[in-house]
Amino acid sequence: MGRVTARTKIVHLTVGGAADAAMVRRMDTLAAEEPLEIRVGSRPLAVTMRTPGDDVELAAGFLVSEGVITRAEQFASAIHCAGADSRGPDGANTYNVLDVALAAGTAPPDPARARHSYTTSACGVCGAASIDQVRTSSVFDVSADDVRVDIAVLARLPEALRARQAVFDRTGGLHAAALCDARTGDVLAVREDVGRHNAVDKVIGWAVLHDRLPLRGTVLQVSGRASFELVQKAVMAGIPILSAVSAPSSLAVALAETSGLTLVGFARGTSMNVYAAAERIAVDEPVPV
Repeated sequence: MGRVTARTKIVHLTVGGAADAAMVRRMDTLAAEEPLEIRVGSRPLAVTMRTPGDDVELAAGFLVSEGVITRAEQFASAIHCAGADSRGPDGANTYNVLDVALAAGTAPPDPARARHSYTTSACGVCGAASIDQVRTSSVFDVSADDVRVDIAVLARLPEALRARQAVFDRTGGLHAAALCDARTGDVLAVREDVGRHNAVDKVIGWAVLHDRLPLRGTVLQVSGRASFELVQKAVMAGIPILSAVSAPSSLAVALAETSGLTLVGFARGTSMNVYAAAERIAVDEPVPV
């Protein structure tokens, strides 16, 4: 499999007074970033820039986000191709092409939805042909999920996620997503990736492979901002609550409001902002607005 991290030579500079300035040559650890081409039935669907590892989960979660599958039994198998286009200069398999087989009776992706450009690690929707393709209707109604989460439980999730970011500790260059039980705060799965949308697809893919869709009664905790595509992915997987340590975008808030998803931003320690569906958060002594 591809490497999660890579080593490189750097020059480390320390700025200070004339006598304190220093220059040291040393090795540094980077988060690996490589392309992954996702195929379905040998037909190319998308290319995403990702951190190698958990590729099957990434593909499964991506197919949920795209509305191709909604149940575990629809995802039959996946295999890293070993063809000429998936080998490096030395002939070794780069593990950068993954071919998914859908179960019999599962409709393949619409060829019109194939992404003809790279989906970068910064944005999950850059390769989509149009915004209409991104606004995929979910078969799961998150607005009907009556789960409630205690504010104390919600406040603990960012630190619970941070404590499990092992590769971030080594590189400082990865996003992370955690799927958590809304009632207990138990962390069900954590995945890291250079792309925030990939990290989310990986935890959703974990749920697919464990036959847990729809993800009722869960919280998706993410390490960065809450973008439109992250809200869309949560809705597609049936996740009722999305919490982010940074700000949401205006389009993310609009989609959360329309879908009935609870959207939390700036979740840091003892404070947070709730942008949509605040009624799911249980507070002992609610303060009048």
